[in-house]
Amino acid sequence: MTDATATLAATPKTAETETPLALFWRRFRRHKGGVAGLVIFVAILAIVYIGPFIHTIDPNKIDIRAKNKGPSLLHPFGTDNLGHDMLAQVMAGGQISLAVGMTAMLLALFLGTLVGVMAGYFRRLDGPLMRLTDLFLALPLLPLLLVIIMLFRDTLRAAFGPETGIFILIVFVIGITSWMHTARIVRGDVLAVKSLEFITAAQSSGMREYRIVLKHILPNVLSSIMVSATLGIASAIITESALSFLGLGFPSDFPTWGRLLFDGANFLQITPSRVLWPGLAISLTVLSVNYMGDAVRDALDPRSMSR
Repeated sequence: MTDATATLAATPKTAETETPLALFWRRFRRHKGGVAGLVIFVAILAIVYIGPFIHTIDPNKIDIRAKNKGPSLLHPFGTDNLGHDMLAQVMAGGQISLAVGMTAMLLALFLGTLVGVMAGYFRRLDGPLMRLTDLFLALPLLPLLLVIIMLFRDTLRAAFGPETGIFILIVFVIGITSWMHTARIVRGDVLAVKSLEFITAAQSSGMREYRIVLKHILPNVLSSIMVSATLGIASAIITESALSFLGLGFPSDFPTWGRLLFDGANFLQITPSRVLWPGLAISLTVLSVNYMGDAVRDALDPRSMSR
């Protein structure tokens, strides 16, 4: 009887001392797909950012004598029609594609969270903000992106340089056209949290609106925001790749995964690996991020873990 009592007393103590981060990681580890996605994503980051220190060939180095070569010890991924090392180009392109994806995701996440919280918490703003969201959802995004890039590409290139200017433009156009789904999800969660008793108690105590939003609303919708963040990275990478594949992204001497696909499409029958490696990098990155998003959702939602 004494041993059973001691065991029951020790169990709540362990649960109480477990930090939220430890609890999140314990739940995250139960999702095998999420763990596999995390391993693959970390491996891609290591290859992209640490690989250039090991494979030191300049991605823009031209070696005409080695053009259109297959995989070899010197060029593990082969070379293109100008003799560029494809492994070096895939690693350099990954740095740009991942930077665009993460930066555009942060911009879309900020806009979507701001609109969703404002629309869900302030009733007088709900109608106008949701109609604005519906307007953006009704726009044909790809033609809109093409028009914006054609109008402002040369201006930003002249102001910030060819690389920085196009980076700012790509991030901006992806960010301002990707926030709508986050806004709708966050708004729904805010409406649900707003009706709970502790929010009513905070309002009755005279707490200012912005403190209620920061201390009570945002922490309770954080799970949806984090899931939107993981999925937003994948969406931004795909959008950037599509724009680069259409020839409207970064210049050819500033490779991204989409640009490598665009440049290698005409040489598909000569050197298929030119399309294989950047396409595989895009697919693995997007797939791993999507699995991580599913695992994050399950880890932050106790109801899905109980199922």
